[in-house]
Amino acid sequence: MIKGTTGCGLQYAVRRSGNAVGYCALSIRCGTRDEEGFHSGIAHFTEHTIFKGTEHKSATVINSYLDRLGGELNAYTTKEEIVLHATVLKEDLPKAAKLLFELVTSPTFPENEIETERGVVIDEINSYKDLPSEEIYDRFEEMLFEGHPLSKPILGTAASVRKITRDELLRFVKEKFIPSNMAFTVVADIEETKLEKAINRLADTFLGNSETTVHGPENNAVHHTGRNIFDKTVNKKNHQVNCVIGNTAPSLYQERERIATALLCNILGGPASNSVFNAILREKNGWVYGVECSYTQYSDTGIVAICLGCDKDNIEKCIASIDRELKKFQAEPMSEKRLDAAKKQFLGQLAISSDNGESQCLSMGKSLLAYNTVTSDSEIRNKIEAVTAEELRRLACEIFDRDRTSRLIFI
Repeated sequence: MIKGTTGCGLQYAVRRSGNAVGYCALSIRCGTRDEEGFHSGIAHFTEHTIFKGTEHKSATVINSYLDRLGGELNAYTTKEEIVLHATVLKEDLPKAAKLLFELVTSPTFPENEIETERGVVIDEINSYKDLPSEEIYDRFEEMLFEGHPLSKPILGTAASVRKITRDELLRFVKEKFIPSNMAFTVVADIEETKLEKAINRLADTFLGNSETTVHGPENNAVHHTGRNIFDKTVNKKNHQVNCVIGNTAPSLYQERERIATALLCNILGGPASNSVFNAILREKNGWVYGVECSYTQYSDTGIVAICLGCDKDNIEKCIASIDRELKKFQAEPMSEKRLDAAKKQFLGQLAISSDNGESQCLSMGKSLLAYNTVTSDSEIRNKIEAVTAEELRRLACEIFDRDRTSRLIFI
């Protein structure tokens, strides 16, 4: 792998693969939490409308530019970033890369396209009312971080999206889409030095006159300790009951704690059928279709959330069972044998996930924006292997302290 920074401040990383398919991504450090001075939802709305025209290409041309090559063009928005990414045959990678740079440097946001996409986004917002499992998590996060920028929904509200104008979109891009907020990553079967030269040429062409300041992770490395505590039940008149139990957790920059938290969440409610909550709530008792313990990391905090959906008759049994299992983790450390097995399973899951070129490419971009580097697989393995049973017990006590844990139920 080659990593570096162009003259204008754009960070980049390229990794050679043995695949006929190439992946590239342009990650931008600006998301929902960066919308102060703008209408809520503008980051996500920008992601939608940025494909609707540039100074040199119409929306129709953009939509078909990679499609006709058999490739894919996509994007997503989080609380802290906007990411544009493309998948193409390796010989078409230069076209995909150039398109990504063009999209972020010369969008025109045609008025007619804005109005069309406004309807699409508002429909997306309204559709969440039919997805209680999605709505409840957003509502939980909103309540947990009330008064903080992280509380705002990524999609915004129908009312706020209706107020977003073309001038506002242009201002958002001008202020946020700067080289020092960007990372470009590539995974392809192309010589890394050749890719590096191509990226520097693209940066000079599209970003050459931009600012050169590089923001380090220290700008965001402050743990956000403020959060609300609540236990609320909302009558949604749904057939299924949905429940989220959670708390704030270590941030991106609490390195040892975040690795241990990720391992703890995988043990408790990871994707495997033998994770604690899956084994008991689903496999043994059949009370739920699915249950998970997720961990989302932000620059100044994190959130651990146990999410489940079940019939109304089973909700109290599920909550009581979860509480019993958490108390076991808090009471005494895991055995070394069980901990070693959990680490091996987690490492295997990560290895399989990272074997995907697109996942690698996106992960590299997130790492560059957060840490100004890309952590190697061996470094991650060593950090996971270093986690102790006592660390997991202590984290279980802190994160799932009954007096600090919040709960939201849609019934």
